Amino acid sequence: MTGLDTTFLVHVEIQESDGHGAALEVLRREILGRDREAALAPQVLSEFIHVVTDRRRFERPLPMAQALAKASFWWNAREVERIVPEGEAVSQFVAWMREHGLGRKRLLDTLLAATYYRSGVTRIVTSNARDYRVFGVFELIEI
Repeated sequence: MTGLDTTFLVHVEIQESDGHGAALEVLRREILGRDREAALAPQVLSEFIHVVTDRRRFERPLPMAQALAKASFWWNAREVERIVPEGEAVSQFVAWMREHGLGRKRLLDTLLAATYYRSGVTRIVTSNARDYRVFGVFELIEI
């Protein structure tokens, strides 16, 4: 199963993003038409909405209603397995923060990685592979 990072969703949905074409190719090649092939955690959706509505990041950010509709679409897509952080994921998160000496700027990515790892996700599609490489447990699909 392939975990979706926020950067992947942003690149798929925002045409002006640099990785738009590459993200669409990964979407077609790796995810579309495959039931429950993609894993998605709710924290990705909240970060996605935060990013795509930000006028400082994009010339044409999405209005909140459109961002929410896109987040809902992804959450309900037949290709998506909904993954939520459970007790083992939280314990893994704390262990990785300590083991790798990570600081406050790594909290969200580490919790996402732990959530995916403890849910059986083996690959993550992202444009920030360095955020996940430190854990040494994922195949990274870079866009």
